[in-house]
Amino acid sequence: MSDHHHAHDHHDHVHGDARVKRDVLERDAGSGKILFLDAPSGLAGDMIIAALVDLGVPEHVIVEAASVLSLHGFHLHFGTRERSGIVATAFDVHVDAAQPERTYGAIRTMLDESELSPGIKARAQATFRRLAESEARVHGMPPDDVHLHEVGAVDAIVDVVGSAAALDYLGARLVVSPLPMGHGWVKARHGILPLPPPAVVECLQGFPTYDAGVAFELVTPTGAAIVGAHAESTTRWPTFSPERTGWGAGTATLADRPNLLRAVLGTPVAHASGPSASHVVVEANIDDATGELLGHCIDALFAGGALDAWAVPLVMKKGRPAFQLGALAPLALRDAIAAIMLRESTTIGVRHYEVARIERPRRVEHVSTPFGVIPVKIAEDAFGPPLRKPEFDACLAAARNHRVPLRVVIEAAAAEAALADSRVR
Repeated sequence: MSDHHHAHDHHDHVHGDARVKRDVLERDAGSGKILFLDAPSGLAGDMIIAALVDLGVPEHVIVEAASVLSLHGFHLHFGTRERSGIVATAFDVHVDAAQPERTYGAIRTMLDESELSPGIKARAQATFRRLAESEARVHGMPPDDVHLHEVGAVDAIVDVVGSAAALDYLGARLVVSPLPMGHGWVKARHGILPLPPPAVVECLQGFPTYDAGVAFELVTPTGAAIVGAHAESTTRWPTFSPERTGWGAGTATLADRPNLLRAVLGTPVAHASGPSASHVVVEANIDDATGELLGHCIDALFAGGALDAWAVPLVMKKGRPAFQLGALAPLALRDAIAAIMLRESTTIGVRHYEVARIERPRRVEHVSTPFGVIPVKIAEDAFGPPLRKPEFDACLAAARNHRVPLRVVIEAAAAEAALADSRVR
């Protein structure tokens, strides 16, 4: 399992001097905007970095993030590859010296002790945590003990940290297209593994995937972990106004499609021409389920990719007390959400209808508090004063670690986010 798309194509070189210099984006240029990764050929860590640099993230953002790690024996190279007439950016980590195997615990400690900025550090930790927990489920061991082998190699660490730096620099909401899965087999450290690799499937829980009909590893573990940790939703194409595009090239040449990842930065559009429905509501009326079962159904719907799920009390025929079980999800997940509702609840049928929604643009800031770095979701636009909501799970973990009431951590994170906003203004 490599962390780049496999198999170097020896007829296709990386040309460092052929790159067309693009205007770079300013820091936080993606604030309030959508960053869409369009991945019909899959994705890998190096392709994500390449696409974001081609989009306008300065190369030095990646280089500086890699330079503060306690790693040696490698150098970075940006160049171009042409695919179907499109000149795309390529990113390579050239390893100059033997590298030790690293456990997730060792990588987590290395990131903790690094001088990475809090935002980059939090994103990199989230990516590696997603990957380690996925590998741990596959191999039946504690996450800290997972030897990441190929994924613990220096190139994958640079891919994770470099992508974290690029996403932090842009500050946009990350949305990804449904991801193609290849078939066949791949030789890995543990032996021959089926495609898609087990860790990729685990990392992409809750994300729609489909059979690409290609005997190739289209989505790598590193690429899956980056998307799994940071993409907030999936859609074939978001309702937004594209502003600029970047192309990232994979290493291998594919027989049936150009090996390219497209990154598009754009502004959300509340009212677009054409079909306006972007989401679906799935509902069922249930009069024979316990509260515990309904609670489990709601959890299962969230795990399956629902953006919201609920149970509303109502009265049915003959005065029977009942509940309406409902879920809101992206259109692409309609059938998957309906299947979960039918499987996990006692209903024998569900209904669904398409909806459009107006959203406040959101961004995530990582703020430093006495209890650690806490991600805070901030919504701000013409609809009124900003809304700031610290991420509950992160606050809960910090409260437990520091043995303080949960509300103390939430209040500290919200106050620090408000202070950081005032400094910017």
